[in-house]
Amino acid sequence: MALLLPLIAACMPAHGPVRPVARVGAYDIAPAPRERVRVGGTLRLATTEFPTQWNYWHLGGADLDTARILGALMPWLFRSDQQGRVTADPSYLVRAEVTRTRPRQVVTYDLNPKARWSDGTPLGYRDFRALWRACRGHDGAYQITTSTGYDRIRRVARGTNDRQVVVTFDRPFGEWRSLFGPLYPAKTISGPSAWDRAWSDRIPVTAGPFRPEGIDHTAQAITIVRDTRWWGPQARLDRVVFRYLARDAMPGAFASGEIDAFDAGADAAAYLRARRVPGAVVRRAAGPDFSQLTFNGATPALADVRVRRAVAMAVDRRALARSALAGLDWPVLLLNDHAFVNAQEGYQDNAGDLYDLAGAGRLLDQAGWPMRGRLRLKNGRPLTLRYVYPASAAAGRQSGELIQVMLARVGVRLDLRPVPDSDFFERYLIPGAYDLAPFSWIGGPFPISNLRPIYGRPRGDDVRQNVARVGSASLDALLDRATGELNPAKARRYANEADRLIWDEVHSVTLYQRPQIVPVRRTLLNWGAFGLFTPAWPDVGFRR
Repeated sequence: MALLLPLIAACMPAHGPVRPVARVGAYDIAPAPRERVRVGGTLRLATTEFPTQWNYWHLGGADLDTARILGALMPWLFRSDQQGRVTADPSYLVRAEVTRTRPRQVVTYDLNPKARWSDGTPLGYRDFRALWRACRGHDGAYQITTSTGYDRIRRVARGTNDRQVVVTFDRPFGEWRSLFGPLYPAKTISGPSAWDRAWSDRIPVTAGPFRPEGIDHTAQAITIVRDTRWWGPQARLDRVVFRYLARDAMPGAFASGEIDAFDAGADAAAYLRARRVPGAVVRRAAGPDFSQLTFNGATPALADVRVRRAVAMAVDRRALARSALAGLDWPVLLLNDHAFVNAQEGYQDNAGDLYDLAGAGRLLDQAGWPMRGRLRLKNGRPLTLRYVYPASAAAGRQSGELIQVMLARVGVRLDLRPVPDSDFFERYLIPGAYDLAPFSWIGGPFPISNLRPIYGRPRGDDVRQNVARVGSASLDALLDRATGELNPAKARRYANEADRLIWDEVHSVTLYQRPQIVPVRRTLLNWGAFGLFTPAWPDVGFRR
């Protein structure tokens, strides 16, 4: 399962242009002007989950599929090009800029006067204020994905009219463009009950180029159609159907013509099969996504950092990467930074060569897990870890089998536990019902503001996105410093200082920059492997 983080944005681009890895470009979507795109048609896409919580800022709503669908339905105030340069979306914003830095940072938003919710209500300052009040972290009754940025805001106020929003910060926040996108109508998110229920299994109000036509719970599909009331460029497509499919079913559905595109990820078999489909093409990009292995530091076996470090040292990451990327024509390049991927400015090697079987054995001895025969035992019980992964993820299963062999060399038993795809996040990662879990973090053009919700210390049961439940006060301080720095170069430096502490805590082990490999119909334009590029939904469609 790929998790989408609510990152996006900074006061200016946090890094320069993406440097493509090997022969892979920054994006590959067959870009074309609208005039070349046919009006009409249905685009059929596969999803890895069937979303049920459509409030993106809710703890249960921040995943890639939900965000991709909401991109066609809801206001996202800023767009990113293929090089990570962010600009305001004129469909929603006339202007958005820092209007004062002293004594406090102030950002002023001027909304497009044509922008309206589907019930006819204009977008306005009340919507901004309601989202801030929910996400600032003051009320534990709101189940939120992150409070980063919102917790630095002093007030959200009306400007010269209802369509001007003035946001005043108590503390500086460099990536202020990450806030308020997607935006929601105030009346649907005001109060914990509405926050939880108004967007559960339904999409009551929209403000985008498409609107919902229906949610089919039996078929696990959602259909959206062109919204003729949309004030921006009219969508070329008539409708888009998003249908949940298990990962191992996607290549067959694509080959048989049931879907028009899917994300093959690191599945070499799916990639090779898709290449043989008549009328198909495979689009590839080096994006900001990365694969990693998260350690649950709250379980008895991994609560001791020495055990976590020993397990990390026993895992041959290069062998995992070679195995996962075999057959994909993708460079095998280890990722040694939690903050930046290889293609981003700011990336540096903060891990070095972790693999050390002898050192892993010594650490386990020190932690009180001596070797008895072929197993490590303490009080007569073997050191056994649960490796939980989505059942249809072939790459997750394959990596688990390899890690099982690797850990056996130092006396650690690994139990492989496949679980239903739709339960992986809600029933295993968030509750902490695992020891090791493989998944990908799906990034955006700005890598700084996502660090705090992932690597900051959990507050009791409120883990946000830190499902590893690992952190420290010194790490929190560095994360806050990076988040609040308005100078991009300094922010990158603080982020890397924080990353070194993340490695020390053994929160997770990064593996490799995740391939964006997307088989599509050859006639499909403005769609494919996006990298850092924000999909332009009105322009997506089939060649004339």
